[in-house]
Amino acid sequence: MLEVSNLSCVRGDRCLFRDVAFTLEPGELLYLHGHNGSGKTTLLRAVCGLILPDEGEVRWNGEDVRSLREDFTRDVLYLGHKNGIKGDLTGIENLRIGAILDGFGVSEQAAWDALERIGLDGHEDLPAKVLSQGQQRRVALARLLVNRARLWVLDEPFVALDKAAVELLQAVIRDHLANGGLVMLTTHQEVPLTSGHSKHLKLGWRG
Repeated sequence: MLEVSNLSCVRGDRCLFRDVAFTLEPGELLYLHGHNGSGKTTLLRAVCGLILPDEGEVRWNGEDVRSLREDFTRDVLYLGHKNGIKGDLTGIENLRIGAILDGFGVSEQAAWDALERIGLDGHEDLPAKVLSQGQQRRVALARLLVNRARLWVLDEPFVALDKAAVELLQAVIRDHLANGGLVMLTTHQEVPLTSGHSKHLKLGWRG
């Protein structure tokens, strides 16, 4: 379970958000939204332990993530605005190297299968720099298919994707939730995934 209590972040003389608190249990999705500049990306990065909040605490299964360190980083997968892929490497190479950095080994066949499922059939062995923006995004998102992290933190995951890819990604996320995974995401696109039974958290405190 993920527990966030009294989280606050300040940048310069501006408070992005204050006293943010929520819990997320296996099978739950939290949709984070708010105006541009409200601190959505900052909150996601703070939850992942990529930046330190000014106040508050993030706990994973009852323990402060700062004390868990590598044990927590293996349990969380963060995908940000940038794809985080190398242009000179193929989709296969990017996926396999990314898996090593995430702490998991991925066979070449598993990488081929993941890229085919995500919609890159026929482009798996091309350098990422020759792919379109949407195809590069698919390479990055293929990490979701091979990573065993329980908590997915996704910052604008639907950017640059066509309608078919958006629907596919929603199905992938639903499968993760059905298997007891946890998901935090922010998106400017209206998708069915963020309605219904998902939890909502809106940022927008101004100070």
